[in-house]
Amino acid sequence: ENVVNNLILTVRGTFSTDELVEEVEKRNRLKLLMPWLEGRVHEGINEPATHNALAKIYIDSNNNPERYLKENQFYDSDVIGKYCEKRDPHLACVAYERGNCDLELIRVCNENSLFKYAARHLVRRRDPVMWEHVLDPENTFRRPLIDQVVQTALSETQDAEDVSTTVRAFMAADLPNELIELLEKIVLENSVFSDHRNLQNLLILTAVKADPTRVMEYITRLDNYDAPDIANIAITNQLFEEAFAIFKKFDVNTSAVQVLIEHVKNLDRAYEFAERCNDPTVWSELARAQLTSGAVKEAIDSFIKADDPSAYLDVIEAARNNDGYEDMVRYLQMARKKAREAIIETELVFAYAKVNRLADLEEFISSPNIAQIQQVGDRCYDEMLYEAARILYNNVSNYARLASTLVHLGEYQAAVDGARKANSTKTWKEVCFACVEAGEFRMAQMCGLHIVVHADELEELIGHYQSRGFFQELIQLLEAALGLERAHMGMFTELAILYSKYNTPKMREHLELFWSRVNIPKVLRAAEQAHLWPELVFLYDKYEEYDNAIQTMMSHPTQCWKEAMFKDIITKVANIELYYKALSHYLEFKPMLLNDLLLVLTPRLDHTRAVGYFQKVGQLSLVLPYVKSVQSHNNKVINEALNNSYIENEDYDSLRESITRTLSITSSSP
Repeated sequence: ENVVNNLILTVRGTFSTDELVEEVEKRNRLKLLMPWLEGRVHEGINEPATHNALAKIYIDSNNNPERYLKENQFYDSDVIGKYCEKRDPHLACVAYERGNCDLELIRVCNENSLFKYAARHLVRRRDPVMWEHVLDPENTFRRPLIDQVVQTALSETQDAEDVSTTVRAFMAADLPNELIELLEKIVLENSVFSDHRNLQNLLILTAVKADPTRVMEYITRLDNYDAPDIANIAITNQLFEEAFAIFKKFDVNTSAVQVLIEHVKNLDRAYEFAERCNDPTVWSELARAQLTSGAVKEAIDSFIKADDPSAYLDVIEAARNNDGYEDMVRYLQMARKKAREAIIETELVFAYAKVNRLADLEEFISSPNIAQIQQVGDRCYDEMLYEAARILYNNVSNYARLASTLVHLGEYQAAVDGARKANSTKTWKEVCFACVEAGEFRMAQMCGLHIVVHADELEELIGHYQSRGFFQELIQLLEAALGLERAHMGMFTELAILYSKYNTPKMREHLELFWSRVNIPKVLRAAEQAHLWPELVFLYDKYEEYDNAIQTMMSHPTQCWKEAMFKDIITKVANIELYYKALSHYLEFKPMLLNDLLLVLTPRLDHTRAVGYFQKVGQLSLVLPYVKSVQSHNNKVINEALNNSYIENEDYDSLRESITRTLSITSSSP
């Protein structure tokens, strides 16, 4: 051996170290080359064969081989790894790890159950490809390897990147339950990564998807995760209690109560939570939910606790629909302190009216405010809140509506005063009609005097009285109105018509006084309908309808015939046939006055016809004075009639005188 050793040491030149080592190794005398190999190393020879041979010697001699394998940079890891596989699998792993021979290392670990070493190597290596290889479902050694990763490898590392890569590998392999085990080990067992935010997030999120039963435990035990994001993911996955617990733990109270309201749908729990945290924003959220559910009183209580007037429009509408005006008053009083809005003050005034807090109402409107008093007054009036309406209308000096309101309150005198201030025909009518309904005719008349002067309003007023049977009161009203400065024809006319219906004795007097101020055709019809013939004749005479006047007197002689009037009017008629009808009428009813009538009509009569008529009826003797008076006309018919009458009466003296008169007239005519 010494000879060979010296020979090797003295030989210089180029030769194959691999062949030398191989020949020596065949003879199992590799250790013989140790001095020469160490010498070459000291000379700075970096040839892999030299370092491989030296590594084999150290391994076989157990001369601190692990240190050599870890520190030497020049040996071939693949060669030395294979050399060690049967001798010492651990050293093989060291060699393979040094040369990043990952697949060989994993194979050796699997064959020799060195899963702890493999786990440590994989964690340190951070190679996604290797992780994918070992976590493949086809790998029969996956489970023991995962156990060592969870129990040993990650517990030992303090490098965040090691942990991050491992976690990503588990996620990529879709191993949620194993990932949970892994993360529990890292996060829950007081490792340096216990407070790592991303790992805590990942643990909770993985549990959300893989094992929701663990989520509540994690969110309770952990403190450094992204609470809002995690909670929202929990909500997405229907884990409402867990989301509520997260928000509650991190004092995100508004979101917490929203979970109870919108997802758990338990307003009682939401109320208990609001009481416990007493957060204004929580009360506001609860109030809106209560309002939506129809719990108006509870919603208003919550809004008041929140000191939140922002939803005043919704509260007003809901309270109005539920007739919750008592509660509305409380809410609007709070809201008014926070927001100066016209609608808030307007609705507060109306709410005072609805709950009959009239003293508060009066105090409110007497102080500075921006409420729409007129609008509220109209609403109160429409809802028959007349006491409140009176206060409001009085405040804005709306005397027209005030008068209407007082009417409904039965305060008629005050209503008349209000109507006087309003001075509106519409108001006067309303008050007047109300007084009529109430039997307050004196005040009704006071109002009516302001109505009747308007001709277009007169008919409605009269109709209102008449439809209720108050005829005499209506007559009294119109009688009182005749003396007004603005009295017009319609008033005189309608009073005449009323007299014709309800007080006929006074009609003639009225017509005689005011016939020139009435609408005669209209009154004529009323008189005719009422069979007031004397008044009818009077009106015909004034209206110059003489024919109708004469016909009326002849048709109703017992009621309306007057000799003087008849004789006066008959001379004015246009239809001469009426002369002869009048003669017939007199002949029948007033024969002794016939000659007086004939005397009046003499200038207008056809004497031949007139005499012929009397001859025909055999009453010529009754009108002889008329016949004698017209004999001067030397009419043959008249002369014959007169002479025949004398003959029949054997009045020869008169006959002689008649003939003499006739001859005298004839001789004197040209």
